[in-house]
Amino acid sequence: MTTDTPTSAPIGTEAQHRQALRDGRFEIQHCAACARHVYYPRSLCPHCGHAPLQWVAAQGTGTVHAATTVRRQAAAGGDLSVCLVELDEGVRLMSQVQGLPADAVAVGLRVRARIEAHQGEPRVVFEPLAGVAP
Repeated sequence: MTTDTPTSAPIGTEAQHRQALRDGRFEIQHCAACARHVYYPRSLCPHCGHAPLQWVAAQGTGTVHAATTVRRQAAAGGDLSVCLVELDEGVRLMSQVQGLPADAVAVGLRVRARIEAHQGEPRVVFEPLAGVAP
């Protein structure tokens, strides 16, 4: 038996997260029981098992924890930085740093989040904090 129901449509906490991004808000979750932040959205705290988690506005600042450069031909958009950013709240997410050459993105770089549209969907990307030299 087959169904025509798409399996990639977000539901629950993921749908709430994406809607917040569409509305221009970058939110992460916070656990009232253990006082830790959670990202990517979950139904219960991965640290202590408490539910429900609260949605809070992310500060949006963080530090590049790991970085790599994906080499691409110019016709495909050129080199691309892929990095793991640790937000000041202590959670990490994979993203991109824009506004610098891909090779200039390094561990320790301070960054600020912004929301952009990509292929019709919102996503979180990062830019160097003002005053940070490449």
